[in-house]
Amino acid sequence: MKTEQQLQNEHLDWLEAESIYIIREVAAQCSNPALLFSGGKDSIVMFHLARKAFRFGTRQIQIPFPLLHVDTGHNYSEVIRFRDEIVQKTNAKLIVAHVEDSIKKGSVKLLRENDSRNAAQAVTLLEAIETYQFDALMGGARRDEEKARAKERIFSFRDEFGQWDPKAQRPELWNLYNARISRGENMRVFPISNWTELDIWQYIARENLELPSIYFSHDREVVRVGELLMPVTALTPKDPGAQSEILSVRFRTVGDVSCTCPVASTAQNAFDIITETAISLITERGATRMDDQTSEASMERRKKEGYF
Repeated sequence: MKTEQQLQNEHLDWLEAESIYIIREVAAQCSNPALLFSGGKDSIVMFHLARKAFRFGTRQIQIPFPLLHVDTGHNYSEVIRFRDEIVQKTNAKLIVAHVEDSIKKGSVKLLRENDSRNAAQAVTLLEAIETYQFDALMGGARRDEEKARAKERIFSFRDEFGQWDPKAQRPELWNLYNARISRGENMRVFPISNWTELDIWQYIARENLELPSIYFSHDREVVRVGELLMPVTALTPKDPGAQSEILSVRFRTVGDVSCTCPVASTAQNAFDIITETAISLITERGATRMDDQTSEASMERRKKEGYF
């Protein structure tokens, strides 16, 4: 099976080259960019591509922009530990913007303490952009994730309020990108926009990238909520009378504990996950994100408000 999967990997060279070209374009056209980095699989691939983009011989690799993480404070601990380990190992500069700080100063208001902070990240992100004067943010969003993401250009213009207008996007003919902005505006850039979840896992396997342990099969207490498996945690305790069970699961994506669910799985490594992903009929977000279940327009509405 491993040999068969490797034989299907030729397209990864093209995807890698395109992504590296986009990252270099950001560095060339923008004066103060940053790369969004959460410790999740997509941001890990992005960081790896950025390091490849600026590798020169045997010289120590130092990417010419910082990493930015908008921390909800409700992340899975395994992911935060991994984030800090990889930053320390590579000597990268990490800036952490905390949703908790936005709550304390009143720019974010939640109805209940344990409400999902996922959507609240937009406010903290915009505050970080203003504080550090970023003119471009690179992120690991992919077009196959969700309908609103599929509408977006690789270089996505945001106005002075951080808002996205799907009807006012710039043309990108012949891979020519326009990052010109006025004061207060910024660009959101998606170098792996043309990748799929399967491409990501094939690349992880090919490049032998390390990931947080929760991406692989482990036993976890969960409660079935419709088609989703809600993890039982301090932030998401099971309701009185609810029936929980211990299942072998893994996470296809990571985010706020309150809205990110695992899927049943016995996959122990990247090659196992490639096999599972190839036959999956449900999208990554559709299978795992409770906050996208409210309506088909949930993501597009949040993006218009400043969400990545």
